[in-house]
This record gives sequence, C-alpha cells and structure tokens, in this order.
Amino acid sequence: MRTNLKEKVALVTGASSGLGARFARVLAANGALTVLAARRLERLKDLRAEIEAAGGAAHIVALDVTDQESIQAAIEQTEREVGPIDILVNNSGVSTAQRLTEVTPVDYDFMFDTNVKGAFFVAQAVARQMIARSKQQQGLRGRIVNIASIAGLRVLPDIGVYCMSKAAVIHMTRSQAVEWGRYGINVNAICPGYIRTEMNDAVWDTERGAKLLDRLPRKRVGTAEELDGVLLLLVADESQFINGAIIAADDGMSVA
Repeated sequence: MRTNLKEKVALVTGASSGLGARFARVLAANGALTVLAARRLERLKDLRAEIEAAGGAAHIVALDVTDQESIQAAIEQTEREVGPIDILVNNSGVSTAQRLTEVTPVDYDFMFDTNVKGAFFVAQAVARQMIARSKQQQGLRGRIVNIASIAGLRVLPDIGVYCMSKAAVIHMTRSQAVEWGRYGINVNAICPGYIRTEMNDAVWDTERGAKLLDRLPRKRVGTAEELDGVLLLLVADESQFINGAIIAADDGMSVA
C-alpha cells in the first residue's frame, strides 16, 4: 500500500526500535521527510542510514518524552532543521508485567509518565504549532496518530497498569480530536494486538507464548508490517473525514 507523502514532515517518537522503527520506514518510503526521535541516538543513526540507502529522507532528534524540556527542544529542532510538522506518530511506550498487588509506585509512574503524560505533552507541543499554522494557512491537514493498544480496550492478565495507561491514551485521542479538529488536525489512535517485535520475540517460543497464541482467534501473532495499511490510511490527505477514530488492528482478538 502506498500514498503520497512527498515533502510532508513526519515526526515518529520511539523510533529506535520495534513499531516506531517500522512506522518511520513506511513513512519515508512514501515520500515523507521523516524525523526519528528517541533517546538511543546510535540506533537512530543506523535507521537513518537504512532509510537513506533505500532512497528516503530521515533526520534525527534526541527525545525523552518524560522530560518537558526535551520535548520542546525536539519540536523546535525539527521545525528549525526540517520544517513544520505535518504528521506526528506518537508511539513511545513502555510496559512491565506483574499482578496489580505487586505494582509499586515506581512501576506505576514508569508507565504513566511515558504512555500517558509523555504522549500527551508531545501531542500538545505539536498541536500548538499546527494550530498557529492553521490560523495563517487555510486547508491545513495535520495528522496525529496516537499508538494505543488492544490492552486499552480489554483487560489483559498481568499488565493491568499498562491497560489503564492505554485506555487513557484512547480517551486522550478522542478529547484531542474534538478540540483540535476545528483547526484541520485529525487525531486518531491505532490499537495493535499482539505484534512480534525484537522486545517480545523470544516470548513466542516459550510455553507461556504457546498458551497465549492458542487463545488468539487465528492462533498467530502479527508482524509490524501488518500495521502499514492502517498507518498510511490515517496519515493520508484522503482521510480528512476520519477524526477521533480508535482502530483495533488485532486480527480479531477484541471481538473473539
């Protein structure tokens, strides 16, 4: 699937690995000037080299979404060196696994500071710039895609606080869509199901992973590439009528 993102500036947070790296590759392959944002700069340099070798354009900014000064600096650097942001893929996220009775304040803050507070203030910083542009530029088509999770739509075992944080991202998306839609900014969320990434790859070959797979509708785990279509749909100019949507990309898990 392809769409024309030529000359659009797309900022991807959490781009150093996993889904964020895949999202960055896809946007660049479709013509976007892709800005790779994360804390692990060496990983971003490798990804930039890969994208450029494939004929795309990529830039790097350091970003820690739990640090307000880092967020502002990353947005300012992007606009100064690349241009005004047209697309934000708000992807940074973390998780821990334990029963609710074992969650510590450190665990709780770890997940909410990144998944909710960090995601909110990154989106806010980008939206402020988009809103300022929209007051001077008719027909702005800004796109913010928040990466939530199927865990925000249904409770999954041993990751209760993560589920809570992603449920907050879903409601955050709806609030942003209502408030910012008048400025030509579309805000939507993708809720991936179980996707194989480098962080969880080993799990699927264990007894626990086999039991989990057996409970899935088609007895399989997804790949990052299987999110390409929904991402491109939500960032395309042609999706102007899609705003505030919460799209499950989970192979039917949420309705099974």
